[in-house]
Amino acid sequence: MDADFVRQRITQLRMQRGISEYKMSLDLGHSRSYMQSISSGRMMPSLTEFLYICEYLNVSPRDFFDEGDVDSALIQRAVEGMRELKDQDIIALLGLIDRLRENKS
Repeated sequence: MDADFVRQRITQLRMQRGISEYKMSLDLGHSRSYMQSISSGRMMPSLTEFLYICEYLNVSPRDFFDEGDVDSALIQRAVEGMRELKDQDIIALLGLIDRLRENKS
């Protein structure tokens, strides 16, 4: 993983959400060219700014680095909901997931 991945991933997530570089820059409290500077490789966000960017894009840092997670916001929402369930309900949910996966095949 390198700086190019970080820049490309920010751009990918931003575009998936239909947000312009200009709007994102201003929403994060920076000059209008802030995101363009990151996208072009002229600068990289600090760790603190990276965390703000993840929050803004509604993605956890873990999901940010998971390229295979196409719809991370939905999956993250499902996981958060599961954390509030009792063990027996999670087991029932896993049974449903297994059944749905079998029907898909």
